[in-house]
Amino acid sequence: MRTPLAQEFHDLLERGRDRQLRLAVTGLSRSGKTAFLTSLVNQLRHAGLEARLDLLPAAREGRLLGARRINQQDLGVPRFPYDQAMLALDAEPPRWPEPTRGISELRLVIRYRPAKRGLMGADTRQLTLDLFDYPGEWLLDLPLLAHDYPSWCETQQHEGTQRAAMFADWRAAVASLDPAADADEAQLAEIAERYAQGLRAAREAGFSDLQPGRFLLPGELSGAPVLQFFPLPGIGAIDATERDAYGTESNYATLARRFRHYQQHIVKPFYREHFRRFDRQIVLVDLLGALNAGPERFEDLSRALSRLMKSFDYGQRSLLSRLFSPRIDRLAIAATKADHVTPEQHPRLVALLEALLAEPLKDLRFADVPVRALSLASIRASEAREVEHQGQRTPALRGESLTGEALLLYPGELPDRLPGREFWSRQGFDFPAFRPLPRDAGALPHIRMDAALDWLIGDKLQ
Repeated sequence: MRTPLAQEFHDLLERGRDRQLRLAVTGLSRSGKTAFLTSLVNQLRHAGLEARLDLLPAAREGRLLGARRINQQDLGVPRFPYDQAMLALDAEPPRWPEPTRGISELRLVIRYRPAKRGLMGADTRQLTLDLFDYPGEWLLDLPLLAHDYPSWCETQQHEGTQRAAMFADWRAAVASLDPAADADEAQLAEIAERYAQGLRAAREAGFSDLQPGRFLLPGELSGAPVLQFFPLPGIGAIDATERDAYGTESNYATLARRFRHYQQHIVKPFYREHFRRFDRQIVLVDLLGALNAGPERFEDLSRALSRLMKSFDYGQRSLLSRLFSPRIDRLAIAATKADHVTPEQHPRLVALLEALLAEPLKDLRFADVPVRALSLASIRASEAREVEHQGQRTPALRGESLTGEALLLYPGELPDRLPGREFWSRQGFDFPAFRPLPRDAGALPHIRMDAALDWLIGDKLQ
């Protein structure tokens, strides 16, 4: 039996021979991860036939022959529900696939002809692509690894009247809790449930920076003490010596112990077993939803993304650096649902995304990590139109609402920089939710999925 180090070395050699690539599809809740993965598989399955992939050179040049699904290596991880997603999109009327509720993966074998002919002529080659999907709620836990319990408590003191109202019951309950008193299990469980209720309400209201993520999707951990902790307001201002003098069964010590257990046994294994081995990553961002929700939620999204980006390990890949210090060597950041604004607004959508992630992008470029920002619609849900009014032609979108109402509208103009107070006071846009467009038997309609594919795997198809 190989040691873990020997097995990883063996896997690296095999991946080098077989041209394997591991792609992480990352994003917060409702950013469109399931739609993106479904479209990616669908486009590659239809490559060379009905798929419109002009921005992917291998497809444009007729060298991309297609893809098929094969059995994944890890039999303990559920397969990404591609077939169920397609059934939803092909329903009458079409509906969006169910969002991610747990970890899933899918393995594709892509066949292509190399751009340069070998000595024996134009042979065919293959690329094995491993795709991984995770609940956005779980991703939010990765920044916890950079904290101890008191410092994490300090990060959870969010400002904002709307968010504060959702945690009013929890704040009232935790205000009477003495950190130095002996812990009462029933009391801690009740306060933790009030905190979880606040998190769930904040998620429904469109907030993004929500920790701990497993409180939102607990799965098999529902009711376990490891999910019965919460931040203690003001604990970071208490001297460490004074905190250490609290008894081992105090409220503070019990909550800190549960936090550490959550870090070590829930968050760290998730990171170690999955994120450390990725080659490529795409981060999906629902900017339009945040803009619709207002300034407090927009700032909340910015904070959540900045924290999340710091949790990933970026850098150029070599055999040794890959073996001892894994890195993601190419990154895409995509604003999703580009079909919810008119085409001339797409450059503004990208500019806004780059402004929102300005600091992480600076760090990535300083580290010489290839990164590209783009806008896309994984599965197109509207059609671009023009409307004539009083002799002037105005861009518009045509589609159907989630309830089936026919829509023809101009959603509004996007800012091309981070919106300030003046923008929010006069903002006059509304980005409605569309249902998917009905489709024929061919590939799913999209916007710039081919550009995303070119950035993420195009160099492997040369």
